[in-house]
Amino acid sequence: MTDHSLRAHTRTTETIDPAYSNLDTLSPTEIATAMNGAESLVTLAIDKAIPAIGQAIDAIVTGMTSGGRLIYIGSGTSGRLGVLDASECPPTFSSHPDDIIGIIAGGDDALRTAIEGAEDDADAGAQDLLAHSITNRDVVVGITASGRTPYVLGAVQAAQRAGATTVGISNNDGSKLGSLVDIPIEVPVGPEVLAGSTRLKAGSAQKRVLNILTTATMVKLGKTYGNLMVDVSPTNEKLRERAINLVTRITGASEETALETLVVAQWRVKVAATMLTHSISPAMAEQVLAGKDGRLRLALADTK
Repeated sequence: MTDHSLRAHTRTTETIDPAYSNLDTLSPTEIATAMNGAESLVTLAIDKAIPAIGQAIDAIVTGMTSGGRLIYIGSGTSGRLGVLDASECPPTFSSHPDDIIGIIAGGDDALRTAIEGAEDDADAGAQDLLAHSITNRDVVVGITASGRTPYVLGAVQAAQRAGATTVGISNNDGSKLGSLVDIPIEVPVGPEVLAGSTRLKAGSAQKRVLNILTTATMVKLGKTYGNLMVDVSPTNEKLRERAINLVTRITGASEETALETLVVAQWRVKVAATMLTHSISPAMAEQVLAGKDGRLRLALADTK
């Protein structure tokens, strides 16, 4: 049965913009121009949501500092974006894979293939979330363009019952999701160039909000030095070169010395930089960093 009460006038993600009614008559260049121009609305929408985004970051940092996790849950494009953002954090910040988790309706198969009807199952959303043993230290972020996807609504309600902090990212004002969560992040970007295709502007807005949430959280957790990715995992040649450049930039050491120290430090940039700054062993550098909660700036300033 369809809940017609959910058909709020604010559901701009489903409306049709007459400005693009001749889309199929445009040249490829004109279509590209129209789509790119429409994206300008994404920045404006996110600007208005910054206070809520900042509140969410504070909650995530507080939760993760006490051993909690950041958990994304969504369906379709929204679910894929959550999984993508979560999967990018370990190589970028050396975070543990269990610290930031992405859940998508229909499971991993839904990353490549549409799983029909998965988004309509509120009970499945709750079950998929609770399978991760949610606690009051976790922050659960529901992502849905419409703000009314049953799978996501069921998940955030289950999260609340478990005592977790809940955040909702949607692309409609006054959404059902926004009314349920502790921190609603609503970024209405208006009708899509291709009516109803929320992988366009809505997807862009969601991805940018997710980028902000995880990047700002990792910065506040000491995973960076200034704007440098000092917790990057150097798993390939490009990233090893980056690690060498980071150590030389931070310490002023030569590339040769940086390389030698990184090898001894098992390619951990923060350990290598602390070793060179204080002329200490890897073990001592680890102790200094541990005493500063892994924050390189504080470790380098340590005078002990």
